[in-house]
Amino acid sequence: MNESILENLRIITKEEQEILDGNTDIQKNIYTSQTDFVIDSDKMLKAGQLIQFRPHTRFIHFPKHRHNYVELVYMCSGSSTHIINDDTTVTLEAGDLLFMNQNVYHEILPSALTDISVNFIILPEFFNHMISMIEVDNILSNFLISTIAGDNCASNYLLFQTKDILPITNLIENLIWSIIHELPNSNHTIQTTMGLLFMNLSHYTNALKKDDPNQFDQNIIFFILQYIDLNYKNGTLEEASEAVNMPTYSVSRLLKKYTSHNFKELLQTRKLQEAANLLTQTRLPVEDILNDIGYNNSSYFYRVFKDYYKCSPKEYREFHNIQS
Repeated sequence: MNESILENLRIITKEEQEILDGNTDIQKNIYTSQTDFVIDSDKMLKAGQLIQFRPHTRFIHFPKHRHNYVELVYMCSGSSTHIINDDTTVTLEAGDLLFMNQNVYHEILPSALTDISVNFIILPEFFNHMISMIEVDNILSNFLISTIAGDNCASNYLLFQTKDILPITNLIENLIWSIIHELPNSNHTIQTTMGLLFMNLSHYTNALKKDDPNQFDQNIIFFILQYIDLNYKNGTLEEASEAVNMPTYSVSRLLKKYTSHNFKELLQTRKLQEAANLLTQTRLPVEDILNDIGYNNSSYFYRVFKDYYKCSPKEYREFHNIQS
């Protein structure tokens, strides 16, 4: 990480100094006004803010708590140990990203001076704004966002090991730098950067921690969605299932559990997303697009496209100011 950013984050806060001076209890009034230890976004964010970050409090065991927001923990240097939902221990190393939705119970073991991590506080509505702004529309990004921002009890957290993925580490540094310096129009910059982060993560699902049994299902789902993303023209459930060494019925069950859709529906959605992309980014005739995405029945394509986008391919192209 950039040294000037690390230097800023190394500074011992007033709260940390009090801990070093002998205060052995977390000052819960900093984080919540509730009886239960639910960290409150109203305490963490200024009025109107959708996202902010704060360095994690070192030198003390941070007791079991929940958040009424989405939390992203990024390990800048050193390491830290997190206990999720009482029974899952996760150790973050430098470069790791831990996403947790609002269903998670979370505690953190004491960190040393050089164990520097930052906690991003993100309101769920931030993701809606981000999607509409950068027009994210692919099944991988949508699943990633719904897992983290939605009320999906089947999957409470995701851990990415991104130390050696330069685009992602650069985006995280840009986020931290933008928030620290509060430049003009920084909100727009932060939202766009977070959107780019999610788009990049959807291309690096191999960075999901593979040896975590609690993420086995998510790893399978991400692999299948990535398979669909790359093989939308001719992909089959049988081929995808063989690639993950699972029977088709097991893959179907996981897809339904985590996405509420079956393989055929997801494949069709990906075809339509690619059709929309080609309509807005090229001048290809609709018949050529239809063939490029693997449809040989034009009347069926027109019908399902209209069902999904609520307009015809021609109207979709015209709305995006590209004439056929």
